[in-house]
Amino acid sequence: MQNEMRKATPRKRKAKKSDGKRRDNKGVILKMGEYQRPDGRYLYKYKGRSGQKKVIYATSLNELREKEREVEQDRLDGIRTMENCTINDMFDLWCQVKRGLKDNTFQNYKYMYNTYVSPEFGRINVKELKKTDVKAFYNRLVDGERLRVHTLDVIQNVLHQILDVAVDDRYIRVNPLDNALSELKRARGKDTKKRKALTLTEQRAFLDYIHDHPIYSRWYPIFSFMIGTGMRVGEVTGLRWCDVDIEEKWIDVNHTLVYYDHGNKHCAYEINTTKTEAGTRVIPMLDMVKEALLLEKKNQDEAGLTCKSSICGYTDFIFLNRFGEVTNNGMLNKAISRIIRDHNDEELARDSGHAKLIPKFSCHSLRHTFTTRMIEAGVNIKVVQEILGHTDVSTTLNIYADATKDLKRSEFAGLNDYLKKAKGA
Repeated sequence: MQNEMRKATPRKRKAKKSDGKRRDNKGVILKMGEYQRPDGRYLYKYKGRSGQKKVIYATSLNELREKEREVEQDRLDGIRTMENCTINDMFDLWCQVKRGLKDNTFQNYKYMYNTYVSPEFGRINVKELKKTDVKAFYNRLVDGERLRVHTLDVIQNVLHQILDVAVDDRYIRVNPLDNALSELKRARGKDTKKRKALTLTEQRAFLDYIHDHPIYSRWYPIFSFMIGTGMRVGEVTGLRWCDVDIEEKWIDVNHTLVYYDHGNKHCAYEINTTKTEAGTRVIPMLDMVKEALLLEKKNQDEAGLTCKSSICGYTDFIFLNRFGEVTNNGMLNKAISRIIRDHNDEELARDSGHAKLIPKFSCHSLRHTFTTRMIEAGVNIKVVQEILGHTDVSTTLNIYADATKDLKRSEFAGLNDYLKKAKGA
């Protein structure tokens, strides 16, 4: 009896396998194209749209079939299944098709990409890129490279454009960089900072200190001009005498001066159009601005200084260095740092307990300082927008939210006092 049972068992197993179905080591029937390797892993073979053979792998059958469904959905949606298309490949394609960028912006994008993205992150297959990969990459840049948020913004900008091309060409469905940086900023408490502006007291302390200083007085005209116009740095350094009408008190902003790497580490100045179409504008001249221009002209005449720079056919620039060449952004920021250092050292030496210190700031902060003064004075927000050269008034409101909030608070304080008096009457 036992012998008969032993003989029956093999016949039963043989019958089970004689149905012609391929099975895995657990007895589960495998579909067409599905295989199990000797090591237990699974694979699925299929053909792409152009007939090329492709293979996907998985550690379990459930995982494999989920990948199969993705492949089939990609086929139905027209998503490309090119296996070896990396982010670097998409960057090369983006460089070929991208138009509408100013050359200095384009060169800056290429520099940032080649420096921080291309060596490692750029080698990732586009189809395999996940949002978690992006977040991990940004965390490495912040923690390892010590990059600032502003630098990450540039990298995010160019990467997002590159992967938009991948979406448009149907390599991927969605852009994994959507909101990736904003989430990192919130997680690290580094959300977009409000622009720093000098208070009126700090502004006066800064200008008063350099006005009659034996070394720093030469910087007074340009910094006073910047505080009194709110112009961008490149607009100020590129301004010519023919762009200003001192008698009629107007400033015609119609171009900007840029200094950047043109490729192969060749840095040079160039004249560009303004940052936006709205950047081409006319600014009324305040008395302090007129005085700054007259003082700059007087100082140059006394020093026998004339403009030696000729850039893209533009010359006769207003603000010059001691060699008669145009001034640049780096030079201005270094001057501000030295001025702040010496002013604060003198204040602390005079009275460390009641020293009136000037906070650290950059020359771009002077643009925000001017805007804050306009808002404090109650200038119409549309006028503020046009003077700054913002395309959209929402940009003005978002950047200077704190200044407008302070103005509302002070205005309502007056309203509150008025209503109290009215109630008492």
